[in-house]
Amino acid sequence: MNDVQTDLAPPAPAPAATPGGSHDATTRGARQREVVAALSALLPAHALLWQAEDTTPYECDGLTAYRQRPLVVALPETEDQVAAVLKTCHRLQVPVVARGAGTGLSGGAMPHAMGVTLSLARFNRILAVDPLARTATVQCGVRNLAISEAAAPWGLYYAPDPSSQIACTIGGNVAENAGGVHCLKYGLTVHNVLRVRGFSADGEPVVFGSHAPDAPGLDLLAAVIGSEGMLAVAIEVTVKLVPKPLTARCIMASFDDIRRAGDAVAAVIAAGIIPAGLEMMDKPMTAAVEDFVHAGYDLNAEAILLCESDGTPEEVDEEIGRMLDVLAGAGATRLEVSRDEAQRLVFWSGRKNAFPASGRLSPDYMCMDSTIPRKRLADILLAIQDMERRYGLKCCNVFHAGDGNLHPLILFDANDPDQLHRCERFGADILETSVRLGGTVTGEHGVGIEKLGSMCVQFTPAELEAMHALKRAFDPAGLLNPGKVIPTPQRCAEGGKMHVKKGLLPFPELERF
Repeated sequence: MNDVQTDLAPPAPAPAATPGGSHDATTRGARQREVVAALSALLPAHALLWQAEDTTPYECDGLTAYRQRPLVVALPETEDQVAAVLKTCHRLQVPVVARGAGTGLSGGAMPHAMGVTLSLARFNRILAVDPLARTATVQCGVRNLAISEAAAPWGLYYAPDPSSQIACTIGGNVAENAGGVHCLKYGLTVHNVLRVRGFSADGEPVVFGSHAPDAPGLDLLAAVIGSEGMLAVAIEVTVKLVPKPLTARCIMASFDDIRRAGDAVAAVIAAGIIPAGLEMMDKPMTAAVEDFVHAGYDLNAEAILLCESDGTPEEVDEEIGRMLDVLAGAGATRLEVSRDEAQRLVFWSGRKNAFPASGRLSPDYMCMDSTIPRKRLADILLAIQDMERRYGLKCCNVFHAGDGNLHPLILFDANDPDQLHRCERFGADILETSVRLGGTVTGEHGVGIEKLGSMCVQFTPAELEAMHALKRAFDPAGLLNPGKVIPTPQRCAEGGKMHVKKGLLPFPELERF
């Protein structure tokens, strides 16, 4: 069926100590030869990587502080190859980590030291756009923005718009339940996906949801979306499309006090207004992005809000007027409304480029992701300012204020183990403070490896065991993305601590294999 590679070069030596397990080089090398021999009978030579120089690019996702070279990288080109790889790994009891574009920010796609990284990048075709049903069916490797580009001729688009939408894939969006700056009005991935088709851990075909608005039986689609590749491997996704608004306008509101800015967010929602987007940036982040994109932000403001309205011209005029009244009443020191589409895009350019702008300030940053009640926005921002002093690190804040989803960016140098350790403690403090304020440890970036310890703070042992039980129901052998998302009793018993050793973390969740 495919080329069989018979003359295998000896695999590169593996690192002796990695976050993916405490396996010595001899054990890893023997296992690697076994897996390569089995998979080379299924895949062409160019679709199977195991040499160090070939697998190193896959050693992390967007959470670059933690890296692990995979045992093998498989790049299947057909669905039959995906099924065959999964069946073979299941037979050999080899962990499998599915990977899209690698833009995730919680370590969800970090490889397993003794496992196969299953790259789905070659599944990048848009299969159908149905303008009458307002749906698109695409392969998992299609970029988020490409869906809207394909639907544009019919005046339609795909609403969830993560900041990484030019690069992130729909399969990764499904895995993390991604949102975006317009998720307040249009919802997250889970609200915009009708159907997911793929394979189970043992390579059997599975379908969740349907092309209709509902499907018979349990709502397993909602369980799979946001499951971070632990329950199944998605291959094909059917998404909802919405009509492109006739017009959109954005208000840029400045505040001289963080608490007033936070209260203004709650006031907008309390007034019965659901903006198309409602985002906040604090002063350090505003300065960073203004230097990067020159959007005309108020550099004297302690915080700025971006409040967008979309719809018909009449609807937008009315809603913009109402929001201006609310924001003025909440103490805005400056209000500016985009005069045309070009200026609206300029207003948003800073928000969309917050992450690359932060990259100019520091060798590394760690982007956290938690959710709190809107009325506690000011409380968490003031708490983060205190944490900056306590941990000796700077933090820029940008977030989806309308739904309380925070994205603090902690600035540090990953080459300094002490800074990495302080950054981890800082991040955990943000997550756990969010829980104390009535929120959750995650919003749209997933748990991955980053938030394992903080999961112990939010959930009881019984709740975590229910999550493990769901995982076992889908994947009894525990082979799909093992060690992620749900902490082990061992970690929680140790207080959820993450101990740094030479810049790498031991994860007991990953030690099974």
